[in-house]
Amino acid sequence: MALSFGQVAIGSYALAAVAHLWLGARLDRATAAVERGTPVARALRAALLCTAAWAGVALATQLHPQPGWIGAALVLDAARYGAWFVLLVLMAQPRRWLREFARVLVLLAALLPLLALVGQPLPNLASSVALGLPVLGLLLLEQLYRNAPEDLLWAAKPMCIGLGCVFAFDLYLHSHGVLFGQSKPHTLVVRAAVHSLAVPALMVALRRHALRSRPLQLSHQMAFHTLTLLLVGSYLLIISGAGYYVREFGGDWGQALQVGFGVAALAALALALSSGAVRAHLRVFVGKHFFRYHYDYRTEWLRFTVALSGNPGDGEFGSQVVRALANMVESPGGTLWTAAADGTHFVAAAHWNSPRVSAREAADSAFVNFMRERDWLVNVRELRESPERYDGLAMPAWLASDATAWAVVPLPVAHEFIGFVVLAHPRTPLPLNWEVRDLLKTGGRQAGIFLARMRAAEALLEARKFEAFNRMSAFVVHDLKNVVTQLSLMMKNAKRLQHNPEFQQDMLATVDNALEKMRQLMLQLREGEAPAGGRHGVDLAALAQRLQHGAQSRGRTLDVEVAQPVMARGHEQRLERVVGHVVQNALDATPADKRVWLRVERAVGQARITVGDDGCGMTADFIANRLFKPFSTTKSGGMGIGAYESAQYLRELGGGISVHSEPGRGTVVTMQIPLFETERPADAFMAGSA
Repeated sequence: MALSFGQVAIGSYALAAVAHLWLGARLDRATAAVERGTPVARALRAALLCTAAWAGVALATQLHPQPGWIGAALVLDAARYGAWFVLLVLMAQPRRWLREFARVLVLLAALLPLLALVGQPLPNLASSVALGLPVLGLLLLEQLYRNAPEDLLWAAKPMCIGLGCVFAFDLYLHSHGVLFGQSKPHTLVVRAAVHSLAVPALMVALRRHALRSRPLQLSHQMAFHTLTLLLVGSYLLIISGAGYYVREFGGDWGQALQVGFGVAALAALALALSSGAVRAHLRVFVGKHFFRYHYDYRTEWLRFTVALSGNPGDGEFGSQVVRALANMVESPGGTLWTAAADGTHFVAAAHWNSPRVSAREAADSAFVNFMRERDWLVNVRELRESPERYDGLAMPAWLASDATAWAVVPLPVAHEFIGFVVLAHPRTPLPLNWEVRDLLKTGGRQAGIFLARMRAAEALLEARKFEAFNRMSAFVVHDLKNVVTQLSLMMKNAKRLQHNPEFQQDMLATVDNALEKMRQLMLQLREGEAPAGGRHGVDLAALAQRLQHGAQSRGRTLDVEVAQPVMARGHEQRLERVVGHVVQNALDATPADKRVWLRVERAVGQARITVGDDGCGMTADFIANRLFKPFSTTKSGGMGIGAYESAQYLRELGGGISVHSEPGRGTVVTMQIPLFETERPADAFMAGSA
């Protein structure tokens, strides 16, 4: 069986009356002892009782629809709004004009039903006042939520949400009534039930001890948002009243004209709210008439810092600086001038919403020297009309031809003049008084430090690139030295063995190998470091045999022992240079009549290459502090880079190198290299059985 509107309304009002009475009765239990009896607690109790009384009288109107009951319900509706406003005013403590406005609006809302009872109805004014009450309630909630201290905000947040839902619902209800002449019955009958939803939120707020009044600190941002909300609410009230008269006097087309007028008015409101010029005018108005100082320096400085520290994209740090300074004074654009690479002149290096300038300004011009020596912010209009205030300074031609230029902000860094920013005229007229000058000068110094830091970071990055290139060049030169040594030794033997066919074949192979090594080194120097790993494994047995053959070609003996075939991960040419360097050091440190050996084996999942000799050995101090440091060597003709490169590359592969040596008894170098496993034995067995 479907419920009628009357039955739903009766249940809604009954629920609201019971819920608010219940919370009013439990108020002493739900609040802390220090909060009982305070003005805020008394205001909350009055608001709950007024709401319960309103719901009870409204319930009576549903049971006995008499004019007296209806008028009493309307008066109590205004009274409960007044009680909630008193509570919010005590907690937020707004400005006096807002408190007086709330008092007048509530009194007017209570008097209008009484006038209707005595035969003087004012339906249009009553509708506008009914719409103004929830707008004012939302305004007070916004002030409380935005400016409450952190500890009070956590406690008051549920109350703000609950009452916000109440005021937002009434705003929707009365807006529909003003625009279309009557409220929706479905919406009207559930109004009291929706208002009852605030009771649980209020209970949570009470348990969090929210009934504490705190002084409100009015900030520029809060005043701006409050004034904006008030103006928007007033605008909506005006267009609502105008729409009513358009519908009443528009004849057959009245309703269509009302809808069209409403859409146009809302579009105009959206256009005004999105306009930067309108926002700029409003901020200047707030700064002039509500505060002693024009700027909220804490907010401005935080916003300026965030603008500089953001990611500009594509390295456009210059435009980021211009935008940060321009936003301080509501300027729509500007240009950054910085010194050219040779330092002889300044050029327009970055733009933001401004045309590009191809002119130049000499670094020693009178205009630049004036800003460098005086650290003055230049008012372009003042310079054009009264140059004597700037010691007769002549305006540059490029600045005189720029009709949009408003101010020139210097960017000093310590004793260096890094550049200047030319800002366009603000969206709203703004005098360049002492406060604006100080703000822009301080922002200019910070922007100069920011640009200097960015330049230093770029220079450091470039220096690191050159350092990496120089280090790679040192590796290449070291390997070329080994190739040159090998070719020099071969040329010495060529005079003695030039008619030996075996020597000739060996010489051709050696020259071809040297050419291939030099080609690889040149490729590495041009394209960067060779890859740390390769797609194919390195056969360490074959590598050991090539090193053994190379030692024989130089008249030395290298004993090679391959315990088992091993494939290691790495780049073949680089790995051969690393092991070859260790072998060459062992041969250089060992007399020809003593032994040098190389062993290849597997060990704990890695390939192990051991190179040992019976040479002169090294001290423990040299191994710990100098062996793997670049440009440290015991050889008279060495560069001290080979051991460093070997250790670095083995670490890149995921391996390592260790040295054990004693002076006069020889050295053992152990290199660990990750294995290159193509397939596991189980996989190979399965593949073979298939």
